[in-house]
Amino acid sequence: MPEIQPFRGVRYDIARVGAMSDVVAPPYDVIDAALQDRLYQASEHNVVRLELNREEPGDDATQNRYSRAARALREWNRDGILRQDDHPALYVYHQTFEVEGQKHTRKGFLARVRLEAFGEGKIYPHEQTLSGPKADRLALFNATKYNLSPIFGLYPDAEAEVLRAAEAGIRDRTPLEATDHLGVQNQLWQVHDPQVHTAVQGLMAAKPIFIADGHHRYETGVKFRDDLAAAGELTGPNDPANFCMMMLVGMSDPGLLILPTHRLVSGFPGLTSEALAERLAPEFDVRIAGEGDAGCRAAWEEIAMGGDQDVLAFGTRDGRWLIAQLRSDATMDTLAPEHSAEWRSLGVSILHELVLKSILKPAEPAACRYVHLLEEVTADLNAGGCDLACLVPPAGMEHVESIASNLEKMPPKSTYFYPKLLSGLVLNPLR
Repeated sequence: MPEIQPFRGVRYDIARVGAMSDVVAPPYDVIDAALQDRLYQASEHNVVRLELNREEPGDDATQNRYSRAARALREWNRDGILRQDDHPALYVYHQTFEVEGQKHTRKGFLARVRLEAFGEGKIYPHEQTLSGPKADRLALFNATKYNLSPIFGLYPDAEAEVLRAAEAGIRDRTPLEATDHLGVQNQLWQVHDPQVHTAVQGLMAAKPIFIADGHHRYETGVKFRDDLAAAGELTGPNDPANFCMMMLVGMSDPGLLILPTHRLVSGFPGLTSEALAERLAPEFDVRIAGEGDAGCRAAWEEIAMGGDQDVLAFGTRDGRWLIAQLRSDATMDTLAPEHSAEWRSLGVSILHELVLKSILKPAEPAACRYVHLLEEVTADLNAGGCDLACLVPPAGMEHVESIASNLEKMPPKSTYFYPKLLSGLVLNPLR
């Protein structure tokens, strides 16, 4: 079963860096060039200089963004910008944010978790990984020998027993606070009490963990550990490289939201709503939801209120929005027999396997971009940025649990856990 431990985190000395908000950053994979520049300008000690250092002219195999990150990390440790906590701790972490005008607070705690190769224990992935990001993160691991950002893990806990046990260690204590570039309020408390540690470890001992975000970094952690083991450099079972830093959130936490990931698809020039409805008709019951921005919102409200995975919505350049409900599972069973019924029932699976690949059959592979807000969908469609906009219901926690437990991977961009966890609140040394 997964093993969690407190750890001596490395954290910024607020007296040296000023506002915590100036030195934190989102994970590397959501930082574009503009945000990278903004984070660089926020502080000379912003964690982006470790997490995603800029590429520079003249970079080579020995002098590059990874070596610069490692050098900055050494200097910040030497100069007291970063300090390691004196005692092992768990770190309770709250994030308060708004979505569509409603406020939410997601609650969990940071710990170090013993690494297990997928399929060999009770830590499960739910998404596929790519070789490029893993090679990038491994180069950073090898240069810095740190976890610079937490992996996001989920565990079943309908009664929130684990969180209550962890939060027993923060009563009447003032948190460290930071607000990120999206306005998300982040709070962090240290929990040093050994009795709390023992209680949390005992409650977590029998629970599986499902990776919500950070699959590439988790697999990279396993690779880093295995390379050290092969070189005879692990010091024993409690060597820090046998663990990764992870944020653990109960799957029933009221603030745990999975946002939809809508598709903006190019590759169907001239596609009209009438032609689309005709092509969908053999498999779907199709009806008009409306036109323009109002039609988009009406379509989404119907999907969201219904809560079904077999209902999709489509917008075309002529301004009309269609609602399409799958009539039968039979064709999906034929198209993807290698997958489980749960996988085949996902809205994203139905969209990609049945609609895009089988029904529409573009001459060239369709180009797909991903957004999460309705305003992004309508703005792109109105500007002619795509040929087909697809509204997709988000996968639920029950889908993540059942599909991951079956050792299957969900289709890409099936889930979007908002908000992202901040990098820079706590770092975890691996050597």
